[in-house]
Amino acid sequence: MPLDPGRTVAELRELRELTGDEGGAQRVAWTETWETARSWLRDKVASTGAEHTIDAAGNQWFTLAGESDRAVLIGGHLDSVPNGGWLDGCLNVLAGVETLRRIAEEGTPAVTVRLVDWADEEGARFGRSLFGSSAAAGSLADQDELRQLADPDGVALPDALTAHGVDLDRAIRARAELESAAAYLELHIEQGPVLESLDLPLGVVLGTFGVERHRITWRGQAAHAGSTPMDQRRDALAGAAKLALEIRDIATRVGDGAVCTSGGVVCRPGIVTSVVETAEQLLDQRHLDAAKLAALLEQAQQASRRFAAEESLDAEWERIWSIEPILFDDTLLGFAEEAIVEVADTAHRLPSGPLHDAAEVARAGVPTVMLFVQSLRGLSHTKLEDTKPEHLELSVAALDRLASKTIDWVAGGGGR
Repeated sequence: MPLDPGRTVAELRELRELTGDEGGAQRVAWTETWETARSWLRDKVASTGAEHTIDAAGNQWFTLAGESDRAVLIGGHLDSVPNGGWLDGCLNVLAGVETLRRIAEEGTPAVTVRLVDWADEEGARFGRSLFGSSAAAGSLADQDELRQLADPDGVALPDALTAHGVDLDRAIRARAELESAAAYLELHIEQGPVLESLDLPLGVVLGTFGVERHRITWRGQAAHAGSTPMDQRRDALAGAAKLALEIRDIATRVGDGAVCTSGGVVCRPGIVTSVVETAEQLLDQRHLDAAKLAALLEQAQQASRRFAAEESLDAEWERIWSIEPILFDDTLLGFAEEAIVEVADTAHRLPSGPLHDAAEVARAGVPTVMLFVQSLRGLSHTKLEDTKPEHLELSVAALDRLASKTIDWVAGGGGR
């Protein structure tokens, strides 16, 4: 069966019809629609003869045994955000299916090839992203903390997992799945505007940004909005507003792709007749370089102290989450660049601002690389998400060539 990238585009459209509605994709992890998609995927892969298994964290595996147990992994995720796009995650998986078909048709591969559909990459229902891949990588958060998570309807995460055959306490046993992994490959839509701005269909991903995420609580004094002079106010929102503007300049000064986002401010007492007493501000900072990520954080903290003094406020910082920058494997980056040049002439290297399952696999010590395909208008996590069909087909061809190069490398002793 020769590679047929057009078939991947047709199957993406088929999946959209099966698991979407007028609002977009509805394959939220740990739901019946998600299970429908996984069952559909199992049927699509059946013709390859690959063995289907579900690991302790709910990750779905398809294993095509090779002459060696050392394995090249191709991965992605079928789950989506609510009202999501038709390509985010599932392109990775279905492009991998097409590559698996081609490899299976050619006979027993030199090394084992495994396709994985990671469970709950998005974290849309419970707020814990990269669940399945972090379980396999050995970096799953503290179990007691996860037990406290609940969805908007009050369903606890452990109960939702149980309903889908996963025991939270046993999820970390998924680590066994990476024991034979020699390399990991992932294709994804860019979810940003860079490739489109360069008029390029494909890109090589250098790595994923490190993230510093904090909650800053500004404390002032509630006072009557009508009787309190402007120069005598301790307005907590003023501090948050100043920082929200300052982080733009901070990102510009640090440079090299730095991004800072004030993602939300909750004010109390939250009434129009009172000066704001407390303002809880969420801050997200990202960079591919660890030192520059630290500089982003330091400069934001210095600015907050300055603004607190100017407005007679207190500012308390609480780290919500952090992850170090992940740089992908140099050899695989070279293979990825060669694969893109072979199908599209020009390869551009760029970092990934969003996190991906690939970051968790790389953290586990498995040589990893990602390919990006252009996103129209840079939009993702919306029903407006789109990529030109011809670019989708190029991405499938590039992934297939990358897989061939990686299999040869691993067969010759490369990889982990």
